[in-house]
Amino acid sequence: MNTGTLYLLPCPIDERTGVWDVLPAANRAVMASLDYFIVENIRTARRFLSRAALGRPVESLAFAELNEHTDTGRELEELMRPLREGRSAGVISEAGLPGIADPGAAAVAWCHRNGVRVVPLIGPSSLLLALMASGLNGQSFAFNGYLPVKPPERAKAIRFFERRARSEGQSQLFIEAPYRNDKLLAQLLEVCAPETLLTVAADLTGPTEQIVTRPVSAWRAAARPALGKRPAIFILG
Repeated sequence: MNTGTLYLLPCPIDERTGVWDVLPAANRAVMASLDYFIVENIRTARRFLSRAALGRPVESLAFAELNEHTDTGRELEELMRPLREGRSAGVISEAGLPGIADPGAAAVAWCHRNGVRVVPLIGPSSLLLALMASGLNGQSFAFNGYLPVKPPERAKAIRFFERRARSEGQSQLFIEAPYRNDKLLAQLLEVCAPETLLTVAADLTGPTEQIVTRPVSAWRAAARPALGKRPAIFILG
């Protein structure tokens, strides 16, 4: 029996932006052909597909959740079973690209283990958009995910990544839960050397998008942006 295909479906980073303002029109036909979706959050995914206006009622579609609570053994095997039986599926993240800092990577890994074709579609990546607009090194860079939550451990991590940025010339990218953004920015400005370059990119692709790169000394002298509840990328260079 032929297996289905797993399509990786990007979605807008900022919900205030129109779906087809940031996704290529070629994605529409693929999305419209699918009736089974493996998603990080069903409510968010249904809202995205409704906004995409694919010409079929969202109520007619089937959804399975794959998130940090999913058992990657038996539960994952069950939600991937339709692909074994020849049904294609789409993976949808909360925002941006599935599989990048996203539990959808487990579905992709399953496909590689089981000989199922994986097709990534084009869409916005907050990491690459921030790096593109930062003016920092786009030839050598690393995405480091989330820093530790506790201030002493976070300070240690900041110093480590700052040293790496300066010694190797490698841009260091990381993210934070939006409600902790302001604390992270404050600690970056406290810990980093004055000459270290820091990029803060918030609300990418949205109407309040803000991307600023400055030396830490200039950040300390300027009014800080209010980042609470705003998705943001931080880059040290």
